[in-house]
Amino acid sequence: MSRRLAREIAFQTLFQRDLGKNETEPALSALAAESGLSGEYVDFARALVDGTVREQETVDRAISRYLQRWELNRLAAVDRAILRLAAYELLFSPAVPAAVAINEALELCKRYHSEESAKFLNGVLDKIARERSGSGEES
Repeated sequence: MSRRLAREIAFQTLFQRDLGKNETEPALSALAAESGLSGEYVDFARALVDGTVREQETVDRAISRYLQRWELNRLAAVDRAILRLAAYELLFSPAVPAAVAINEALELCKRYHSEESAKFLNGVLDKIARERSGSGEES
């Protein structure tokens, strides 16, 4: 078991919620059971999902600030779910190093979408991380 798998379950839950309009708790429970995720890792996945859903408006605004020539609702659902999850961690989980949140998101993107998409997400997430650290955007 690992936090990486917990993040994957959280991503899959958010994806199902966004695309299929599924309820989060049944989706998360089914995915956790199917993957063998248990204990503290299910709790971690649930906290990520609950936090991302609770703070979605703030998270979406942060993401949208850094989408150049794109709108959040026009991104692939996979990218949108990954961005939301990672942006939530960047903005609301100060104990998680920005590099960890971004790396985990990029690994999910490479696995579920593409290397090219991962490059795009990296740019957006890096800007959110800079905002979090107070260093602002690159000049």
